[in-house]
Amino acid sequence: MAATKAKLSNRTAGAKGSSKGTGAHAGRDANRVIASNRRARHDYDIIDTVECGVVLQGSEVKSLREGRIALQDAYGRIIDGEVWLFGVHVPPYAQANGFGAHDPDRRRKLLLHRRQIDEWMGRSQQQSLTMVPLSIYFSDGRAKVELALAKGRRQYDKRHAIASRDASREAAREARAATKGPGYR
Repeated sequence: MAATKAKLSNRTAGAKGSSKGTGAHAGRDANRVIASNRRARHDYDIIDTVECGVVLQGSEVKSLREGRIALQDAYGRIIDGEVWLFGVHVPPYAQANGFGAHDPDRRRKLLLHRRQIDEWMGRSQQQSLTMVPLSIYFSDGRAKVELALAKGRRQYDKRHAIASRDASREAAREARAATKGPGYR
C-alpha cells in the first residue's frame, strides 16, 4: 500500500507523465534568450515593452532551440485587431523536410490580451510609434517575444545617446577608482 502511494505521489509531482518541467529542455530553456535585437535599442527610443506569445510551427520551434533566428529588420503591425510580426527569418530545421518544413519568412501571429492590443493600437496611431521586437526567448518551454512600442531616433539623437552613455560609463569608472583608493590608477 505504501509503495502504491509513493508511485501516485511521484506521478502527481511531475516525475512521469507531466508535460511541464521534466523534459529534456526544461532546465536549459528556462528564460533562455535566443536572440536579441540590439540594433533596435540604438535606432529607437523604447517607450513601453510587453511580453507576448508567438504562434509557431513545430519545425520553427526546433530551429529556435538551436538558436537560429534573425530579428534585424523585424517589426510588428496590428491588422484586423491581431498583432503580427513581420521580417523575422527562421531558417528551416535541417531534419524537417516536405510536410514538416516551414516558410522561413512568413508572418507570425503574436498573442496578446485584447485590451493590450487596443491600447497599443491607439498609442501607435496617435503618436506615430512603431512596434519592434527586442528579444525572443523561451519561458517555461514556450517561445516569447519582448515587443516594444518605440519612436524612431534621428541621427543627432543617436549621437547624443552614445555621448551620454559614454559619459555615464566614465563617471562610473571614476567612482570605482575613487573607492579603490588613491594608488589604484
